[in-house]
Amino acid sequence: MKIDLSGRTALVTGSTAGIGEATARALAEAGADIVVNGRNADRVSEAANRLGGRGIAADVGTAEGAAALIEQLPDVDILVNNTGTFATQPVFEIPDEEWLRFYQVNVLSGVRLARHYTPRMVTRGWGRVVFVSSEAGIQTPTNMVHYGMTKSAQLAVSRGMAQEVSGSGVTVNCVLPGPTLSDGVLEMWADLYPGLDRAEQEHRFVADGRAATSLLGRLIRPEEVASLITYVASDQASASTGAALSVDGGLVPTIFP
Repeated sequence: MKIDLSGRTALVTGSTAGIGEATARALAEAGADIVVNGRNADRVSEAANRLGGRGIAADVGTAEGAAALIEQLPDVDILVNNTGTFATQPVFEIPDEEWLRFYQVNVLSGVRLARHYTPRMVTRGWGRVVFVSSEAGIQTPTNMVHYGMTKSAQLAVSRGMAQEVSGSGVTVNCVLPGPTLSDGVLEMWADLYPGLDRAEQEHRFVADGRAATSLLGRLIRPEEVASLITYVASDQASASTGAALSVDGGLVPTIFP
């Protein structure tokens, strides 16, 4: 199967590193014109140069930042809502401000952009909206309840939007990665397992942490998530909409997708 996204413009939020950067690269390799996004202008410029795309620095976790991005980029064919934040914190110690911040960044960033771009896709009769959720959205992590809450919310938003645009040629889906080897995870490992090399840190994390039930026995790589997102963004995935598509390495112990 050859995925050809030539002539399509793809915006990937939070794409200066990790899953976002890997996704922008994969979409570019499939022929899409990519738009890289992040909060830091220098990092956005560097990533755009690496990937051969356009860069727009904007904090889409705020209404003002989302509006600034939309002003510079009125239309896209493919929207990948990847921007997100995570942190561990005991649930009864999470203050209101953190609940609201997580919701703004992880949920409303995608809502605001999809609210603008999706109706315009419908007018043209083709479009792809992808929310990068998480397996945490269906099995809430005890030490990151506020994060899990936002990932569950993305599932509801995605399904509702897909229903709203049914029969239009536009699809809306969620992709659910398991724990993924990202810069944020590496920083967390440095705190959890100081002095160990990366391979041993991964082994310890899988054995002791949230990836203990992984059928792969390792963390997901950003490129593996990007491959599924690229498929979901393609013509070949035209019959997949309103779905929650797993790329968690079998972490969630269920036969129901």
